[in-house]
Amino acid sequence: MILSINVHLQYRLLRPANLLLQIEAADLSDQNVRQTRTRFSEVENVSRIAADDGLGERVWLRADGLFECDYSAEIEIDRPTRDLSTLPATPPHQLPGEAVRYLMPSRYCPSDEFQTFVAAEFGHLSGGAQIAAMRDWIERSFQYVPGASNAQTTALDSFMQRQGICRDYAHVLVTLARAATIPARFASVYAPGVTPPDFHAVAEVYLDGAWHLVDPTGMATSQDIALIGVGADAANVAFLNIFGQADFVAQSVSVSPV
Repeated sequence: MILSINVHLQYRLLRPANLLLQIEAADLSDQNVRQTRTRFSEVENVSRIAADDGLGERVWLRADGLFECDYSAEIEIDRPTRDLSTLPATPPHQLPGEAVRYLMPSRYCPSDEFQTFVAAEFGHLSGGAQIAAMRDWIERSFQYVPGASNAQTTALDSFMQRQGICRDYAHVLVTLARAATIPARFASVYAPGVTPPDFHAVAEVYLDGAWHLVDPTGMATSQDIALIGVGADAANVAFLNIFGQADFVAQSVSVSPV
């Protein structure tokens, strides 16, 4: 699949500020960046750094006044189809170093508080079958409600409320997976068919010696997802961090098959 991506961001900075941007799809073995263009309004500084786990890049900027950013890309997705439910778990003592930290609780994913629930609800399953059951349970049990959560909402909050947006769904699946001793990380992505159109968030779990994308909202599959970056939770993969004061002006995200 080939995706056409177009993003526009507009913020008004109240004084000079540093910005950390992560909106460009990563160039990976299973997704090829065929075309890309990122344009900024007038800024004082532009420097690129590696993102978490070496997947994709972040861009440091320093700007003042009206800040605008336009990003467009054409991404070819060539990700093999795998039946998640057939994938075995990797024993913890065989996990690579990069995966071990994704067994641990994090700011939005207090997995240590879910071990009893996971054992009772999903303990009869293992590996990919367990993850598939968690994914299906979240999609079935939660309501997708824009505005139901905010930047402080954790997986525990979402679990209690049974509602949220893609960020919250991903946090809950990451949390449940970690509680089952399966490494899981938060993934910022683009995907067609997301309603309303926006940046999207899914989980990525480590099974059978590799990472696998899983969307608990049911809006996307791994074959039509363009990965931007990964982290322990949303705090590590924000599309824009502003170290200063700013007012939101406008934002649009369009993702469509070519």
